[in-house]
Amino acid sequence: MEPAETPRLTSSGDRGCAAAMVWDDAFLEYDLGGRHPMHPVRWELTRLLAGELGVLDDFTLIRPSTATRDVLCQVHDPDYVTAVIEASGDPTYVGYGLGSTDNPVFPAMHASASIIAGGSVAAAELVATGEAQHAVNIAGGLHHAMHDCASGFCIYNDAALAVTTLLNRGVGRVAYLDFDVHHGDGVQAAFYDDPRVLTISLHESPTSLLFPGTGYPNEIGVGDAAGTAVNVALPAQTDDAGWLRAFHAVVPALVRAFAPEVLVVQCGCDSHREDPLADLALTVDGQRASYLAAHELAHEVCEGRMLALGGGGYGLVRVVPRAWTHLLAVTAGRPVDPRREIPPSWVSLAERVGLPLGPPTVMTDGVNPTYQAWQPDGAGPLDRAIAATRATLFPLHGLDPDDPRD
Repeated sequence: MEPAETPRLTSSGDRGCAAAMVWDDAFLEYDLGGRHPMHPVRWELTRLLAGELGVLDDFTLIRPSTATRDVLCQVHDPDYVTAVIEASGDPTYVGYGLGSTDNPVFPAMHASASIIAGGSVAAAELVATGEAQHAVNIAGGLHHAMHDCASGFCIYNDAALAVTTLLNRGVGRVAYLDFDVHHGDGVQAAFYDDPRVLTISLHESPTSLLFPGTGYPNEIGVGDAAGTAVNVALPAQTDDAGWLRAFHAVVPALVRAFAPEVLVVQCGCDSHREDPLADLALTVDGQRASYLAAHELAHEVCEGRMLALGGGGYGLVRVVPRAWTHLLAVTAGRPVDPRREIPPSWVSLAERVGLPLGPPTVMTDGVNPTYQAWQPDGAGPLDRAIAATRATLFPLHGLDPDDPRD
């Protein structure tokens, strides 16, 4: 079969989507300190690059409010929220997942995590009320936090709060897509018994011993929600072509069958081949293709109603700023040409961070992200992973797991 081109923006490139971006400089205080891989410089460099390229000109910029305790407790246990508040003033605090290597306590922990959560709540409200067709919080996507503990660099689960906000605002069905290299376990757990929410996570297989060690195809939801948790466990070293093959073999059919009113997309870019914490092999070009595909799906199924969040990504200078600038541009309906040169002013600024390879100078990794459509007779580990998910989930949605047209 001939390679297929990833869907490109056509008419949507001209539609100039009504898009909003939430931002507050207080996001940058979410700083776990020292050499912790999740450094807020990645958000600032993204904002500056998007600004230099004129991408932010297409956005209404919204300054969010801090998520109140009552809002946080829509997802989190009140005792846990109290613990975060207390730990923020006590550098020796240990408990509720706090005070660990992954989740060290820091003075602005509650305040910064609350404003990031408030950003995702505000973005969800904009989409729910129709004030924006698309909304973005690049500081959001902290998808590992559980209802009663911190986990995986995440204090409050803003993604789960965003979905909850949509439901509270009268949205009947929400589809949540998670592109992070790590399984979206916290969001899955939050809605594992809720038939109104479809969670789909494409991540590196837990058999590779990558955190958090969950996300097998047999995790499908419980009770009336059976079939609404979907996991595609990708083999290590899956590249652009493989990731896109898996996405198109699983995601569009299930989203169409579920018929959500809003699409929420967690766009963690730690699937990149240079990311230091995982073992997938995507490029910035492949990640751009994933954003294009999600954007097109939102316009096809949800009348364009889409909320995009950040997430993981630890190539602080070379990867995250380019990936999420592409995300912003795609979300606004005006994608950036991958061949576009990065302004020297941004390159000079990024050089100050100091990296052995230096900052990028163009918006591409030089890859054309095409893929071959999945076929049921595929024998490799990727096709077996796709087949396992389809066999487990497709019949529950009235789809044929062996028919590549579904």
